[in-house]
Amino acid sequence: MGDVSPALDALWQRGTAFLGTRYAIMGGAMSWVSERHLVSAISNAGGFGVIACGSMSPALLEAEIAATQALTHKPFGVNLITMHPALDDLIAVCLRAKVGHIVLAGGVPPGPAVRAVKDGGAKLVCFAPALVLAKRLVRSGADALVIEGSEAGGHIGPVSLMVLAQEILPVVTEVPIFVAGGLCRGDAIVSMLEMGASGAQLGSMFAATSESIAHPRFKAAFFRAHARDALPSIQLDDRFPVIPVRGLVNAGTRRFLEHQAETLRRFQSGELDREAAQLSIEHFWAGALRRAVIDGDVEQGSVMAGQSVGQVREEKPVAAVIAQLLDEAEAMLAKRGYVGRPA
Repeated sequence: MGDVSPALDALWQRGTAFLGTRYAIMGGAMSWVSERHLVSAISNAGGFGVIACGSMSPALLEAEIAATQALTHKPFGVNLITMHPALDDLIAVCLRAKVGHIVLAGGVPPGPAVRAVKDGGAKLVCFAPALVLAKRLVRSGADALVIEGSEAGGHIGPVSLMVLAQEILPVVTEVPIFVAGGLCRGDAIVSMLEMGASGAQLGSMFAATSESIAHPRFKAAFFRAHARDALPSIQLDDRFPVIPVRGLVNAGTRRFLEHQAETLRRFQSGELDREAAQLSIEHFWAGALRRAVIDGDVEQGSVMAGQSVGQVREEKPVAAVIAQLLDEAEAMLAKRGYVGRPA
């Protein structure tokens, strides 16, 4: 992988400067997938890997950061869930390990967490699912934003990336903004950069790479899938909210609908109170992502995937995925008459 053209370098210069990388390509933080091997591979290939802390304890996160640092000397970040009960301790772990970028996801980050990240000298990245929240996060101290469309895999918001990009990119210019959700080609990334994005975040394109520790059956499910197979979870009753999660339809997703219907019947008959019914629905998927990613149970487990999964057709090294994205981006720029890459 060589240098990029002056045109592409200029388009994402703000993103590469912020991340400290050759390319403004972030790896999405995917629980059980975005660990030391995939994260270091993305960073070593010139992108920016991000550890998915998920439900890790502070001790486990400390070990994962150290293991990642042993595999790469390039910049990488850590994604922390704001609802984690040990959030303050996790931030302290990141700061002690000199992690330069901390991503706070899963809700509006609490003020003390924002201050801890900023005071500790790390750069703060936050997710903004709407313009009003993007403005609020910038005011509260976010150094960069990720706007992620509903095309993404895993936990999603209700709005597509194209709509979010048109809503946010022309207005919020104070900080770098990285786009995510359904991205799988370099020419599409170029279009987003021209709209004002500083870089892109991709998840599904990296989940089935050679360096990913995901089970071979998990990767094979990606190779078989089409975009229409990656659907958000369905909520049967407004009284019992279901957090929308996009993944491949399988026996587990069908059984979840049956479980909701049965839980509703038990609630309406008085067998369960509202709290017990809600917990029964929420606990259905407990451990399901690990079963899919690590154990390879792609029928009953949760196979989280974005709609770009339809473009994942074979197992490739991370470097090859990034090289392909660069080739597509440069081909689009050349078509538009920009000066090409150095010889």
